[in-house]
Amino acid sequence: MLSIAARSIKTSSVKTLRPLTAVRTKVTLPELPYAYEALEPYVSGEIMKIHHSKHHQAYVNGFNLAEEKLQGAFQANDLTQQLALQNALKFNGGGHINHSLFWKNLAPQSEGGGQAPKGSLLSAIEKEFGTFDNFVTQFNTAAAGVQGSGWAWLGYNKAAKRLEIATTPNQDPLLTLTPVLGIDVWEHAYYLQYKNVRPDYLKAIWQVVNWKTVAERFAKAQ
Repeated sequence: MLSIAARSIKTSSVKTLRPLTAVRTKVTLPELPYAYEALEPYVSGEIMKIHHSKHHQAYVNGFNLAEEKLQGAFQANDLTQQLALQNALKFNGGGHINHSLFWKNLAPQSEGGGQAPKGSLLSAIEKEFGTFDNFVTQFNTAAAGVQGSGWAWLGYNKAAKRLEIATTPNQDPLLTLTPVLGIDVWEHAYYLQYKNVRPDYLKAIWQVVNWKTVAERFAKAQ
């Protein structure tokens, strides 16, 4: 039999460990670093409000709910349910990751939005694409070519030490490269203003791209 002291230690240990298994940090909707209407006329305030407060919030809610269910599935040792939740985790978690990056990729022109990249970032772009204009053309071609919904990216290939253009479907995050610039090409990002003409949206978005943030991500990726 365990002594009173031993039983006390064992009971105390269990009580200490139990809360740790229940700890989970919920993701939250980040605040925009500018007002909803700050990107006009290139992206309307109505689009930004719905995109941020409705769509992004839905991804946050969906991820937190899926994660809560996953925790229950782990506790129940329910492997089938664990696997069934993976799509919801990927979709909603990716939506949260992508949009959190996207908001900071943009800035009002009064705060530097649309100002051309410079320094090492510009040199890296010119090295891979010839000129900045060529890069924009190639990026827009890739973005316009995304079938259905998805994202277009400028990412850094750490192995090759080069910038590359990539696309991902739906809300898949960019995992093969380190993202430095992401543009949302889901219709909810532009339809209220540009209807179904995605190329018009892609032409306008460069007027509010925050190249300072892109340069910071590029420097960190290296």
